[in-house]
Amino acid sequence: MTQDDPPSASSPSAQAPTSGAPAPPSGKAPLSRASERAKAAEESFSHPLNPNSKIFARTLSDGAGLERIGVHLVRVPSGKEAFVYHRHRTEEEFIYVLSGRGIADIDGKEYEVGPGDFMGFGTSPPVGHHLHNPFSEDLVYLLGGERRPSEIAEYPKLGKLGVRVGMAVSVFETASAQGVGDYKKIE
Repeated sequence: MTQDDPPSASSPSAQAPTSGAPAPPSGKAPLSRASERAKAAEESFSHPLNPNSKIFARTLSDGAGLERIGVHLVRVPSGKEAFVYHRHRTEEEFIYVLSGRGIADIDGKEYEVGPGDFMGFGTSPPVGHHLHNPFSEDLVYLLGGERRPSEIAEYPKLGKLGVRVGMAVSVFETASAQGVGDYKKIE
């Protein structure tokens, strides 16, 4: 995802706050205008573990100065999938459908979802999830979640485990994992 374009210096959102609160981080304002975001092209992303994954997105949170939460406006074209079936160990995530329809695979069960539907994926216990769009119109939703320094994502249908530290990611085959001492391996 890319950072939103900051508002122009003359826009009301870029002026110093009058409430006595600290100013937002440099180049950031608490208000991110749709008209400004529309000037930037959508970014595309395909998950490397799913050849049918294809999304187009705009990041909303960066332009408003949020650092610990990511919020993105995501569009999944007809016939495509969002990411890959996965579950999180440390970062909670949510999806709120704005338009279109999709199929949500949640914990191994499929549900048709549409405008107004909300999905929340906690970490205790982690809940597997994935979205795909078999319908004729684009599926558009808000995607949000935590931005922790590290994350563990499981890909149970692929038998893989991903570990992210900062922006570095390693993926491991869970079949080759071993428990350590009295601790059992992650499955």
